[in-house]
Amino acid sequence: MSHKPEPPAMPTRAVTKEDVARAAGVSHITVSRVINSPEKVSPATRERVEAFIASMGYIPNLLAGGLASRRTRIVAAIVPTISHSIFAETLRGLSEQLCMQGYQLLLGQTNYSEEAETGLVEAFIGRRVDGLVLTGVQHSPMTRQRLKAAGIPVVETWDLTDTPIDMLAGFDNHAAGRAMGDYLYQKGYRRMAFVGGDDPRGMARVAGLRESLRHHGAAEPVHLVMPMGAFLQAGREAIGRLLTQHPEVDAAFFSNDVIAAGAALECARRGIAVPGRIALAGFANLEIATEVLPALTTVQISAHQIGLTAAEMLLTRFDGDPLDQAVHDLGYSILERDST
Repeated sequence: MSHKPEPPAMPTRAVTKEDVARAAGVSHITVSRVINSPEKVSPATRERVEAFIASMGYIPNLLAGGLASRRTRIVAAIVPTISHSIFAETLRGLSEQLCMQGYQLLLGQTNYSEEAETGLVEAFIGRRVDGLVLTGVQHSPMTRQRLKAAGIPVVETWDLTDTPIDMLAGFDNHAAGRAMGDYLYQKGYRRMAFVGGDDPRGMARVAGLRESLRHHGAAEPVHLVMPMGAFLQAGREAIGRLLTQHPEVDAAFFSNDVIAAGAALECARRGIAVPGRIALAGFANLEIATEVLPALTTVQISAHQIGLTAAEMLLTRFDGDPLDQAVHDLGYSILERDST
């Protein structure tokens, strides 16, 4: 009677640097050099040690090494949501630039909650991250206190302020909303709506739209508040509510392209002419803005460049070099397409 071989027992402890050193016949200092400064080790020794590292499954304890040097080579980024792609390009730019310099990126999601942001900031600082990237410029007093006490580089993104915590890479949401109002008014639209959440950046955009319409002597915009992090289905529902409750509206500005795309899809399903019956405009110039019909007019922002710039500022600070400027206004532009 044959028996199947017993599966190998799980190891009782992790492989250590000393285990690798003994197997390779070198000192643990040599193993450290192979990991951290391979150019200081002869090619033959380096290849032998690397082979044992691979075969034994050794994973360096980066946190322990970081504590010794006060550097973990980890950066944390906190965003409101990962449910759709509005922040994805910023995270991609951030990750690309950091990874090229040997840094890893941790990600936290607040669901638009200041309390959740405070908890994430405390957790990341407790794990000794080298730097933090935050979304927006409005934070709880507790978050600001924790960041000031931590003394690590911080970059705020996706907004502007005269009083950043440390560094900033973003754009003026209020001015972008005003620019969209000016654009839509110049196109002949007079009864406008803003559709989006009541998060600080969304409120800045609707405030800018309102300022533009007051300047032109046009009617006050309707503000249809959507759930935080809303996307396609919410846009479908929003356009139905808007046309039913406010039939006078002839143009709708959405807080992001995903909601606007949902509205465009619902208009197509109902046979509502865009822009003949109602013009639609979005925000961020996401890929979906060109995939719906008609393609969406939008506020184009440099989402990817925000991430790259945030990473560059952090890396400059990590190296102890002075910054050329601590605040980068990366701007915006109105990108006209067929929906208006």
